[in-house]
Amino acid sequence: MGEIQAAAPVKGQMRFLVFGAGAVGTYIGGSLVLGGQEVVFLDRPEVCQRLGQTGLLLNIYGQEYAIRQPAVLESIDKALARGPYDAAIFALKSFDTRAALEALLPYRDQMPPVLCLQNGVENEGLIAEALGGERVIAGTLTSAIGRAGPNQVVLERLRGVGIAGTHPLSQSIVGAFNQASLNARLYPSASDLKWSKLFTNLVANASSAILAMTPGEIYAHPGLYQLEMAQLRETLQVMRALKLHLTDLPATPVRALGAAVQSLPLWLSRPLVRRSVEKGRGEKMPSLYIDLHSGRGKSEVDFLNGAVVRQAQNLGIPAPVNRLLNDTLSALVRGDLPIERFARKPDQLLALWEA
Repeated sequence: MGEIQAAAPVKGQMRFLVFGAGAVGTYIGGSLVLGGQEVVFLDRPEVCQRLGQTGLLLNIYGQEYAIRQPAVLESIDKALARGPYDAAIFALKSFDTRAALEALLPYRDQMPPVLCLQNGVENEGLIAEALGGERVIAGTLTSAIGRAGPNQVVLERLRGVGIAGTHPLSQSIVGAFNQASLNARLYPSASDLKWSKLFTNLVANASSAILAMTPGEIYAHPGLYQLEMAQLRETLQVMRALKLHLTDLPATPVRALGAAVQSLPLWLSRPLVRRSVEKGRGEKMPSLYIDLHSGRGKSEVDFLNGAVVRQAQNLGIPAPVNRLLNDTLSALVRGDLPIERFARKPDQLLALWEA
């Protein structure tokens, strides 16, 4: 096991404030520490207490790295007192964004630029509204991260990090990330970057959560495959209306998926897309399923399918499948519908679609 007490200074060292010590925050922040960068984590008091006792553990390619004394703080006052920072990183769930920004408003002038690695396409706008557009850097993570314990994350598949090259700090952040083996790349369009990630986030996500079926099972079912293709085609229609383009993300061939969805007949696209989904996700349950069963009563579905619905409504474009998935999963999360209503019952969901 590799062990780190404190990062030694390196050439081009940067100082990062990471909001959220969950799976993504631990992987990104921990990797930056291993790469010689200086990192302070900000999270809830109970998380700080636990990590103060256990430290962080990263499993990368089967090699375990322990960060015994991570800087984990529970208040923005204490965190900013450790500054100044070159950049902050939002590794929060999207449903926590508004509360975090509300807490940051009194400290607006002390905040560094924020790299937003959150899912969805609306968080950057919220950050810009609260902190100023000059403090927003769009980004996305495509590597697959899992949790092996409350303080341990596992790199399941290295893909990389996309960072919009629209900010003066973007190039430096990419350099620091690549020094930490995070496989970061610059992208010319923040909107293309975020919508391309949203497109991949929709694949077998809401339907899998609603039906308690794996992505592989979803795409093996002919009716559910049609439902999936319909939600993705609605999303592509919204992107075209916004004059946005799919772009390949790190180790993620998004354009090929988009071409299959848009241009191929279902009988031809299904075996191709199904193999891709099974290879990429297999039997692993997606994030919206984890949200539903976390007990928090919150879900990112409204920041994924819901975002498509809102943009479609603004454009006067129908998006009935995204609305169906968003409304149904949201009702399950709120407890308005029992979870067992749709569990492993695809015909129930398909009947709602047909209705």
